Amino acid sequence: MPKMQGAGASRDRGQSPGSMGPLSQPWLILLTYLLTTLEVTCLFMQFSILPYLSRRLGLDSVGFGYLQTTFGVLQLLGGPVFGRFADQRGARAAFTLSFLASSAFYLLLAASCSPDLPGVYLLFASRLPGVLMHTMPAAQMIITDLSSPEERPAALGRFGLCFGVGIIFGSLLGGTLSTTFGIQCPAVVAFVANLLGIGLSVTCIPSSTKCASTNTPAMPGGPQAGVLDLKAISRLLLLPGVLRVFFIKVVSGFPSGLFMVMFSIISMDFFQLEAAQASYLMSFFGVLQMVTQGLVIGRLSSHFSEEALLRASVLVFVMVGLAMAMMSNVFHFCLLVPGLIFSLCALNVVTDSMLTKAVSASDTGTMLGLCASVQPLTRTLGPTLGGFLYRSFGVSIFGHVQAAVNFLILLALWREPKIPPKRDKVR
Repeated sequence: MPKMQGAGASRDRGQSPGSMGPLSQPWLILLTYLLTTLEVTCLFMQFSILPYLSRRLGLDSVGFGYLQTTFGVLQLLGGPVFGRFADQRGARAAFTLSFLASSAFYLLLAASCSPDLPGVYLLFASRLPGVLMHTMPAAQMIITDLSSPEERPAALGRFGLCFGVGIIFGSLLGGTLSTTFGIQCPAVVAFVANLLGIGLSVTCIPSSTKCASTNTPAMPGGPQAGVLDLKAISRLLLLPGVLRVFFIKVVSGFPSGLFMVMFSIISMDFFQLEAAQASYLMSFFGVLQMVTQGLVIGRLSSHFSEEALLRASVLVFVMVGLAMAMMSNVFHFCLLVPGLIFSLCALNVVTDSMLTKAVSASDTGTMLGLCASVQPLTRTLGPTLGGFLYRSFGVSIFGHVQAAVNFLILLALWREPKIPPKRDKVR
């Protein structure tokens, strides 16, 4: 665990010793990571069965694209609003709301597997609670609130361990449970797991992890504005240095995001993988992400600046894109996956850290909600754009686009090496 601010630091920020709720700070941090792991595991359990369930219900690749786009749009719209809700209503309310939405999501998904019910309609209806499924930004807000700016990249990087474990166990459990007990079983298990998450959130997460008082004046339209005040949310992007980093975060990872959105189709058509083999490959992703983000990125952040790591991630994206353009089988893909995982992890951790440092302490949840909307943006545009590119040009086009886009970003980074100012106030 990173060295976090202790009880004395909390009192200096205006908190009382008992304000952290039923758990002490180290245990709260551990529980936050565990709840994140639980949610990611459940999410990848349903990812492992969703393409096969869709085909069983009669959806073709276009219908599957609409399904993914629906989920992406809902999460894209809900991310910033949920982040602001977390800032204003606190960590306990945010976690509880996210797990409630996830429970409804998996209950509807399990119902869609029943042959006696209108499966396609229930499958699309199961995407609706996705607008409020944002456990990751809620957890990141807690860690951001409890960590110092210097420790933040390493602290946020440890979510890679959660994500890696979630990918490994979620992919393996999804494939194993669906093969052994039927395709409905992973959704039922995920539903029960999220009920457990609700109970832990209500009983163990404090109402708020932010300081009771701050020395920072609220920015116009800040915490006093409503949860749905979109002007207050968008105003964060206009702070010095924020828009530049946010643009890099969106554009640099978008080509690889397109590839990952289409990966379930590519794994079946191009790599010719069965469901179990695809699950093993996803588990390989999980191991690499767990090691890279949980261990490597944190150590690198203590030796190199965030700007240097950002440039390194973009440079590796270029090289991986060139290699991806030439791959012809799954073995080639496995060779380039470590570089792809490094770039994605470094980009996400570094930009999240830079962006939360560029806003006041009372707006970290909103900023993380904006960051959480980046992946849904890819899932929204990805199925249509990725499907068109894949049908028209084949798998190699994803590598060409990734190399070209990131090469342009790399040139821009070298010409304008500006680092966003740190606006973190003493909390």
